Amino acid sequence: MISFPRKVWRLLVAIKDGLALLFLILFFFFLFGIMNGKPNPAVAVSKGALVVELDGIVTEQPAEVDPLALLSGGGGQVQEHRLRDVIHGIRTAAKDDRVSAVVVDLSRFMGAGQVAIGEIGDALDTVRAAKKPVFAYAAGYGDDAYQIAAHSSEIWIEPIGGAVVTGPGGSRLYYKDLLDRLGVTANVYRVGTFKSAVEPYLRTDQSPEAAEADRAYASALWNEWLADVKKARPKAQLDAYVADPMTMIKAANNDMAKAALNAGLIDKIGDNLAFGRRVAEISGTPDDNRPWDYNAIPLGTWVAANPAPTDGDPIAIIPVVGTIVDGEAGNGTAGGETIEAHILDALANEDVKALVLRVDSPGGSVFASEKIRKALLQAKARKLPVVVSMANVAASGGYWVSTPADKIFAEPDTITGSIGVFAVLPSFENSLAKIGVNADGIKTTPLSGEPDLFGGPSNEFDALAQAGVEDVYARFSGLVAKNRRLTPEQVEALAEGRVWAGGTARQLGLVDAYGGLDDAIAEAAKLAKLDAKNVYPLWFENEPSPFAKFLSGIGGQPEGRAAPQGWMGLVAARRDAMLALLVQDMAMLATGPSMQIQCLECRGFMARPMAGGSAQDADAMAALARLFVRD
Repeated sequence: MISFPRKVWRLLVAIKDGLALLFLILFFFFLFGIMNGKPNPAVAVSKGALVVELDGIVTEQPAEVDPLALLSGGGGQVQEHRLRDVIHGIRTAAKDDRVSAVVVDLSRFMGAGQVAIGEIGDALDTVRAAKKPVFAYAAGYGDDAYQIAAHSSEIWIEPIGGAVVTGPGGSRLYYKDLLDRLGVTANVYRVGTFKSAVEPYLRTDQSPEAAEADRAYASALWNEWLADVKKARPKAQLDAYVADPMTMIKAANNDMAKAALNAGLIDKIGDNLAFGRRVAEISGTPDDNRPWDYNAIPLGTWVAANPAPTDGDPIAIIPVVGTIVDGEAGNGTAGGETIEAHILDALANEDVKALVLRVDSPGGSVFASEKIRKALLQAKARKLPVVVSMANVAASGGYWVSTPADKIFAEPDTITGSIGVFAVLPSFENSLAKIGVNADGIKTTPLSGEPDLFGGPSNEFDALAQAGVEDVYARFSGLVAKNRRLTPEQVEALAEGRVWAGGTARQLGLVDAYGGLDDAIAEAAKLAKLDAKNVYPLWFENEPSPFAKFLSGIGGQPEGRAAPQGWMGLVAARRDAMLALLVQDMAMLATGPSMQIQCLECRGFMARPMAGGSAQDADAMAALARLFVRD
């Protein structure tokens, strides 16, 4: 028999060997990261063309990346770029003599939201105003990529590429027949004639009210897109190309690149080598034996070497990005407790004299939205000005958190409103009956065992849930009436879950002025009686963990999953987006009766849905699927 001390010794040796093996594995991960990582972005910047390579999506706040993805030099998600870094890099390049041109590579661009795209276009206009050329290149252009490219001096396209302009719109899925076939009952509690988020669970098609609202704001966005592109490319035969692209494509013998050239949508047809030679004519080449290689400055290197100024008085910027959820959440998702903490941190900073809430969210949890609103009221109690800057989407909960603002800024193509409330609770009494399973039991009160997912919720529970939804709707509309100085009748006319484009929202009094983040910061400075020329944005958001920062410094930023190229790649991206929305729809049904102030129809106007559903969505989808599968 082995003595007890010997057993302890063997255990300690095993632990020691395990730790040694773990550190050895980590060492090889670090070595792999060093060999495969990008150069340190803080290195000195030489002269050349600033390369804005927009692989993936551009978002207000990139989602956090798993440190293990940093170790391996990549990740499963599509790469995300921070909007303010893109804009800051382009604007500073316009004024710096080291930058001779700007190259915008849109080969793998998957979207940004129309407001963000407009801001990128405005930044490119500053480069051209400084008499510097802007070159755009892609294998294929969709609506988003072409709106950016339209602001370039020269638009290039691959010989086998094409430009496909579709405009906003399309189908969404309706699940009523499927749920009926499976025997799943979608118990829906809602307020708002136009609260169409729950229609997929109740109908087989779109209601006339939802179609009316969708058509109104989609038309507004389309008109804004047309106006921006036509202003940037006045000689392009845009209307004719959009109305009947096949006529022009057939005239070009089915050569889509040539058809786009003939219509004036693009300027040059050429592969990446020809494009490189063209840029090298302006920016020079580091090797005369490789004339297609031009002197290039990567955007990440440029931004790291040219940080935003921090002189003067700080204006606190609090991002509310993504779905608003209860509890804490990482970047890219608006955790109620997380954003509350950021607001309170800003209030604890004695140098901060004003707050700007930057909202890019379709809403979400009622309670998380209220937690954020209550935190903003603390700023109001201290007489600090609160200004809201709406990005692509600020709807439902995104509008709820905006109600305390002294002033709300939005762009004409911001999606906002959706003042309505809903909850969805699935029950499976019919599903169980189909397989010969019945539910029965006893009650001590009318609400015992409720909500009953197996036997179906009782009438008493239905009444209670509907009363709760109606109460939240009354609170929501009351907040809007009080803070927007509207009568209850005026609010009722523009509420009921209806979604509005920013231009219409301003006319209705839901927003105060057109403008972007810079305008909101200037207004916050004015309200705080500060010199707008002597303020700077101080961002309050999650910082990457020290471990992630360490790994990032060793291995470089992860590339992420490669986005598809070419116009057929755009079709594939749309397919992925539809599948992601399918997963999210099923996840919402599977995750229960949480009360929502969320604009699900707004998701298509945000950048991130293009990247696919979250792991939580996938888990919820799998859980729902397991309920449906039977032998």
